[in-house]
Amino acid sequence: MEPIYVGLTAIAAMLILIALAVPVGFSIAIVAIVGLWLIGGTPLMLSMLEGLPYQFASQYGFVVIPMFILMGAFAEISGITKDFFTFFYRVIGRVRGGLLMVTTLSSAGFAAVSGSTMVNAVVFTRIALPEMIRFGYDRAIASGCIAAAGTFAALIPPSIMMVVYGLLTGQSIGTLLIAGIVPGLLTAVSYLVGIAILARLRPHIAPPSTEHFTLKEKLDSLYAIWPFALLAVIVIGGIYSGAMFPSSAGAVGAAGAFAILLARGWIRKDMPSAPAVVGAMRSAAMTTAVLFMVVIAGLMLSRLFVYSGFVDEIVWWIEGLGMSPLSVLIVIMLMYILLGCFMDTISMTVVTVPFIYPIIVSLGYDPIWFGVILIKLIEIGVLTPPIGLNLFAVLSASDGQVKPVEIFRGVAPFLLIEAVLLVLLVAWPEIALWLPGMMKA
Repeated sequence: MEPIYVGLTAIAAMLILIALAVPVGFSIAIVAIVGLWLIGGTPLMLSMLEGLPYQFASQYGFVVIPMFILMGAFAEISGITKDFFTFFYRVIGRVRGGLLMVTTLSSAGFAAVSGSTMVNAVVFTRIALPEMIRFGYDRAIASGCIAAAGTFAALIPPSIMMVVYGLLTGQSIGTLLIAGIVPGLLTAVSYLVGIAILARLRPHIAPPSTEHFTLKEKLDSLYAIWPFALLAVIVIGGIYSGAMFPSSAGAVGAAGAFAILLARGWIRKDMPSAPAVVGAMRSAAMTTAVLFMVVIAGLMLSRLFVYSGFVDEIVWWIEGLGMSPLSVLIVIMLMYILLGCFMDTISMTVVTVPFIYPIIVSLGYDPIWFGVILIKLIEIGVLTPPIGLNLFAVLSASDGQVKPVEIFRGVAPFLLIEAVLLVLLVAWPEIALWLPGMMKA
């Protein structure tokens, strides 16, 4: 079989298995194993099965994944999300559209200690949505804001998706994490500007709050969040300065989050229960196992694409079309936006990166910059119906307070903002590359 047909058949088989509800990791692994056996026989297949999983999982640097996940789990059960919300509400809650802005800033703050977009969306649905409904906010725009702001965790370090991209491509995880800072903060600022404009154009969707807080109350709420803010600065600053490897920073983050959790419990006379702590650790272990399974399967798939000649065929075919690099990039971005309507983020990344990454490199694009572009596309994907994982995370956590049609309508302004930001990132790659460039210097 021609290499191009080997690759296309493998991709089609994976999509069929995923559509039949076979777990993503198993779907990719089955196709990769069968494909390796067909093109190289039993010796090639067994060498991959015996060597690749151990080669991947035994690398100390990959401890960054469970450490970042554990850091987020400890931060979540500590109640820091509610403290972030309280602080920003007391500071800017009286501004028109204030609760939408509070949700945006709180999500950005929590993103600095948690790498999961879905966790971010679920947590703030439970905290922010009831408050916005109580103050008469439009349910559509409220739920859309929560879902969209949850995506900050994909860009702002510690981003799990950045780590996955680094593992699949061999790029520096530390550099990728730093590259997400400026685009992540720019996204948060853009949301604030968009909310301000929307609240001015349509005042009825976001009535102003009449609650007033004293300076002492504002300072008290600041006191509640500063330990985690300091921890985020230490972790990100340690990676940026080179004082810590990402794996070391992850360990510091997890240990620091646990210490803060205990200290907050002791000060507030509300120590976390042993089952809650064990549950957080078990959840982190299970999430890590699933991620490792999917990434290892993805690496096996990449071997299939390389050994079959599929990657080379794709690169030669695109070069033969005579399209400009920008045209090819636009086609790739449209492909990701379309896939985001039907696939979850991990599946989309693991299935596509093995053959898209060589194309990007052959066109002369910076792989670190493309990592940021990919994550931005993933952000759009989790907000795009009909699959849109963040949308359904909000719907599930809202306990029926929001209808699907409402959140689909409410997320539209934020998708428009994301599209504008994507254009800016393509037009000015320095937005993503400036900070990593300073880091290398």
